[in-house]
Amino acid sequence: MNHLSVNHLTGIRNLTENDLNLIFQAATEFKEVINRPIKKVPSLRDFTVANLFFENSTRTRLSFELAEKRLSADIVNFTAGNSSVKKGETLTDTVNNILAMKVDMVVMRHPHPGAPQFLANKINTSVINAGDGTHEHPTQALLDAFSLKQRHGDLAGMNVAIVGDIRHSRVAISNILCLKKLGANVRVCGPKTLIPKHIATMGVEVSHNLDATLQWCDVANMLRIQMERQDKSVPYFPSLREYATEFGLNKQRLGALSKPITIMHPGPINRGVEITSDAADSEHSIVLEQVENGVAVRMAVLYLLAMKR
Repeated sequence: MNHLSVNHLTGIRNLTENDLNLIFQAATEFKEVINRPIKKVPSLRDFTVANLFFENSTRTRLSFELAEKRLSADIVNFTAGNSSVKKGETLTDTVNNILAMKVDMVVMRHPHPGAPQFLANKINTSVINAGDGTHEHPTQALLDAFSLKQRHGDLAGMNVAIVGDIRHSRVAISNILCLKKLGANVRVCGPKTLIPKHIATMGVEVSHNLDATLQWCDVANMLRIQMERQDKSVPYFPSLREYATEFGLNKQRLGALSKPITIMHPGPINRGVEITSDAADSEHSIVLEQVENGVAVRMAVLYLLAMKR
């Protein structure tokens, strides 16, 4: 099949292996586009995309905007802080008003898990989840997997460690789902307080020892502590300094390994906490490749969903 099996991208769970391959194939072609002198294609000309961000974002919002502009789409930007949502307007009313302006696609970030799926059930236009609470962040998982495929090829049998605040991370959930579909072995690592008890049911290993995990893995995806989503009354670990000592990636830990590993980070990086600058900026890091690939992958998702309309 040369088309997606879904009309929305609300999560990784609903994607087939064919869907993933289609997205990666399109992203490869769009990556060539964004690296040439003329970086725009007319694929979504006369197509209007509404970016609805009910939660703060910089990197994801800019990446989607750039992807939309590279595809020649018209863009409507919406932020909750300057909207009628603050006056009590419901999510459905807000979106219906925007759709009345003849919008063709909605990219949505929301603090509540399930909000993009709720919206997709209510409106007759494609919805892309740009992050919903602690639930999923599908385009981040897609760009992470695409970045690994660009670096390593087939991911089947590869050992990938996801390290850090798994409990509050939507990136972790989407990455686990995506990597497992591609045949990778996944291990999560972090303090016991930051790893949910149900996580093993997703078919992943669980570790609380970073050094042992680094020896096991081919790839380490370092996640930041999600301070903004944590219950402030619950002490998940004694201090950031102790967290960095036990679970922070640094040059010393990398130097002690018997083989080189690939280092990833979804951003923003808290340098000196989950990873030091000398590790984040080392030759083994693909953090900047992830940023570049994010635009290509989001172009691919936008394009493939638009072709279904």
